[in-house]
Amino acid sequence: MTTILSVQSSVAYGHVGNSAATFPLMRMGVEVWPVLTVHFSNHTGYGSWRGPLLSAHDVAEVVTGIEQRGVLAGCDAVLSGYQGAEDVGAVVLDAVTRVQAQNPDAIYCCDPVMGDVDRGFFVRPEIPPFLRDQMVPRAHIITPNQFELEYLTGTRTRSLAEVLAAARSARDLGPEVVLTTSVLHEGTEPGTIDLAAVSGQGAWSVTTPRFDRTFNGAGDLTAALFLAHYLRTRDVPASLAATASAVYGVLAATAAGGQRELQLVAAQDELVAPTRTFTATRLD
Repeated sequence: MTTILSVQSSVAYGHVGNSAATFPLMRMGVEVWPVLTVHFSNHTGYGSWRGPLLSAHDVAEVVTGIEQRGVLAGCDAVLSGYQGAEDVGAVVLDAVTRVQAQNPDAIYCCDPVMGDVDRGFFVRPEIPPFLRDQMVPRAHIITPNQFELEYLTGTRTRSLAEVLAAARSARDLGPEVVLTTSVLHEGTEPGTIDLAAVSGQGAWSVTTPRFDRTFNGAGDLTAALFLAHYLRTRDVPASLAATASAVYGVLAATAAGGQRELQLVAAQDELVAPTRTFTATRLD
């Protein structure tokens, strides 16, 4: 059975961070060890929330407790998302070190959450350089959105060719696979949006219909599903297509129901048997 140690935020109401990753992964048959970095009442997009931001010491204690069970050799991957502080990021990297000491084949998937086109950066100023210089180089997979990809590589991506060139530059930082989400470029067909993936074996994209709204937690869901599919197949285009199909199904159900939060429970069958499937197109 595939097992993922997921170090992310958590909310009681709604679905972002571990609250967007844990159930979908379990629905796919993946064992998840969720380690929480915050436990908020709801995501911060509502403008107000309650609950604790856990200290780096507290997060490290949870990882240590798991290690003391003697089970890290059975962990296939570490997944991380939003980082509230550099010291928590350091705990994530220490967790990767601990896991890989017990299972050298385990991989690290880093979702370098920093900002997006509409809002710019929404993390502390110290976080983007820490992600770029410390966390991304340790990762096997990174899943930036287009805005984050531009920051990591210091480039502009107006065309699809520029997106792919930036992804290849991101690979030079250390990762084997770069999955870029929310890709819009000068050749994008109206009403569509792309996912693009680049690895040492090539480049691929998947185009899906675009919704006229954003969905909190969609990036967290995408990173988790892509990691799970990749762990099972080691096939980048197949993982890309399967992820795009499942995420689209969840977003379509959420939009159709007029809901603000991802409808992960109501649309759970989309996670394993999407109603609509998309294929990956090779780009080189």
